[in-house]
Amino acid sequence: MPNKSLRILIADEQHFHRMKIERNLNQLGYFRIAPVHSLAELLSVVEYGCEPFDLVIINATLFTGTGLDPVAFCQDNQQIRHTLIYDAQKAGLPALFAVQRHNVRISQARVPDQETLEGLMSRVDMPIHGSQRGHARQQGGLRA
Repeated sequence: MPNKSLRILIADEQHFHRMKIERNLNQLGYFRIAPVHSLAELLSVVEYGCEPFDLVIINATLFTGTGLDPVAFCQDNQQIRHTLIYDAQKAGLPALFAVQRHNVRISQARVPDQETLEGLMSRVDMPIHGSQRGHARQQGGLRA
């Protein structure tokens, strides 16, 4: 059963892409989703958020020409627990990312499909018994 309290952020310039990803997540049972359309909006929402996002799904092309590294941004950010960066080839990111610290995943797909999102959510939405979910996250680990 999906954890309906997971906070998810989708960042893509294309409205159609944001809506497609959001609908796929809705079909999986996730509804606490914030879509943003620009890098400036993404940076602002993440920086000034009151609590961390459980998952941030980013189109890598948002970072094209900015000099910012999307992988480093997500790895070093305490406001982001898990990340999927997609359309990586178009943005010049490597096909395989050797070091996957802080649960950063990279996809070459133009838009993540239902199967990709389902696999991703199985890693993000780990079952935790009772009210230990918040406590386990604060400790930096997950409890079974």
